[in-house]
Formats: sequence, C-alpha cells, structure tokens
Amino acid sequence: MMPIFRTTAALTFAAIASTAAAAQGETTCARDVLVAQSMQRQALDQLEQADGDDAKNCRIWRRHVETMRRVASVYGRCLSGTERSERLAQVQGSDREFSAAIKARCKGP
Repeated sequence: MMPIFRTTAALTFAAIASTAAAAQGETTCARDVLVAQSMQRQALDQLEQADGDDAKNCRIWRRHVETMRRVASVYGRCLSGTERSERLAQVQGSDREFSAAIKARCKGP
C-alpha cells in the first residue's frame, strides 16, 4: 500500500472511531444524568426522614453530601451551558449547606 493511502485509511479509521466514541459518550452521559437525577430525588426524599435525632440526621446529611458530590461530578461532565451552571449551583449549594450543618452539629468526620 502506498504511504498516502495508508495515511488516508488511518485518518478515516480514526475519524470513524472518534465519532463512535463521541456517540457512546453521549449515550453514557444521557444515562448518567438520568441516574444522577434519580439519586438527587432519593437524597431529597431521605432528607425528609430527618426527625431531630442528631445521630440519624448526621447519617442522612453525610449520605446527602456524598450523593450531591457524585451528582455534581456527573452534571459537570455531561451537561453544558446554562443547564450545567444551574444544576451544579443547586447541588453544590446543597453540599455546602449540609457540610456546614455536619461540621456544626455532628461528631466525627
């Protein structure tokens, strides 16, 4: 095979592979965002179970913070523009709020 044809074939293959990877990434992100939204709803439902018992509340709050950080990671990776900014602000604000509550009212890390 002549060098130019090999280069063209390699570039064509790379373009096809790149397009396939991008499509796979979009599919993965679409799924990940749906899962993150579900996790966020579940975390909010769990917050409603907080009942004044500090030990129970602290467990719920720690779980909430962990979930908000995982959700923020997905939103940061998969969303863009205004939607990304708004959703990140929401989950990061919740993370900060409950991290402060943990620091003020909970024992241990």
